[in-house]
Amino acid sequence: MTDAAELRRRTQEFLAANPPASTDRTDFLKARFDAGLAWVHYPEGLGGLGAARALQAVVDAELEAAGAPDNDPRRIGIGLGMAAPTILAFGTDEQKRRFLRPLWIGDEVWCQLFSEPGAGSDLAALGTRAVRDEGGTSRSSEAESGGTWVVDGQKVWTSGAHAARWAILIARTDPEVPKHRGITYFVCDMTDPGVEVRPLRQITGEAEFNEVFLTGVRIPDAHRLGEVGDGWKVAQTTLMNERVSIGGSRIPREGGLIASVAATWRERPELRTHDLHQRLLKLWVEAEVARLTGERLRQQLVAGQPGPEGSGLKLGFARLNQEISGLEVELLGEEGLLYEDWTMRRPEKVDFAGRDAGYRYLRAKGNSIEGGTSEVLLNIVAERVLGLPSEPRTDKDVAWKDLAR
Repeated sequence: MTDAAELRRRTQEFLAANPPASTDRTDFLKARFDAGLAWVHYPEGLGGLGAARALQAVVDAELEAAGAPDNDPRRIGIGLGMAAPTILAFGTDEQKRRFLRPLWIGDEVWCQLFSEPGAGSDLAALGTRAVRDEGGTSRSSEAESGGTWVVDGQKVWTSGAHAARWAILIARTDPEVPKHRGITYFVCDMTDPGVEVRPLRQITGEAEFNEVFLTGVRIPDAHRLGEVGDGWKVAQTTLMNERVSIGGSRIPREGGLIASVAATWRERPELRTHDLHQRLLKLWVEAEVARLTGERLRQQLVAGQPGPEGSGLKLGFARLNQEISGLEVELLGEEGLLYEDWTMRRPEKVDFAGRDAGYRYLRAKGNSIEGGTSEVLLNIVAERVLGLPSEPRTDKDVAWKDLAR
């Protein structure tokens, strides 16, 4: 069994063979994956060593101390936090070998084609259709022993779609059964004919989100994850990991958005008031509680897959970010009303730390929508964590085609 001492030794030997200062960044990341030091809890040959998840911190500490490059996790966060654990759980051996290495290295960026304009927060009501064509062909070079699927529909709020090579996609394959049962999960090549990405300009002035139109897109059956009709089950793995990755990322004490407010408070004593001091203290404590809760949740993950508790963590993350960014704007007074630039841009990642207070305030508004709206997450916490009675649902046993739309 791999323990901390063994992992530390392996990491040190890896660094000696691949000195960060003299090794090409991409070559270093490839070698790290192949050495099993990418995510140590993954199986051997897939970037890991089959070790305990908690031991990743041992590897990361050694690499950071040596000045090793990372894989730019904010840029490829959807791949790392959502696609990878879903592929690991439901993918075939061939799919795991094909997708996990370039995903982790950052050679291939991923996006998420889940939300739809007609489904609102009721994801299971999605209407994008996938129809099987047994004799059809696709542009993909992957094996097509099961034929292809022809996909038509529209997705929305797709972060990073303009930079993505691959997408995790759920589509309706059987409209004759209730909405949760007729969904299938696919991997979609974003460069295929019929995939159109259009920018959605946000309140920040940027277009980090997109809407995606799928018109006759042909996906080989070899790019299906899980069984036909089991897409909702597969999607739950994605969603639970998504909420942990959004709300439970590891940050140092006084890290995240509270760091910029605390720094301004210390550096600008002329801005201080008693009321702002009380609010800052309250939010500082809440941010620390959220950080420690995230640490506890990550420790629980050592024993298994993420559960509904991640929804509570993401819920608190959204509220805290909005309150902290609002306090920062108020603390800065007139300066807080300034905004650096409304130029239309299409960034590949969100950068809270490298922007001004106005950007943080506006961008934080999206935290209660992305990754599951706060209203939906409240229901999940109530029903699946606290065990409260579920809300009445009149559409539970109704075929999707018969639902009022």
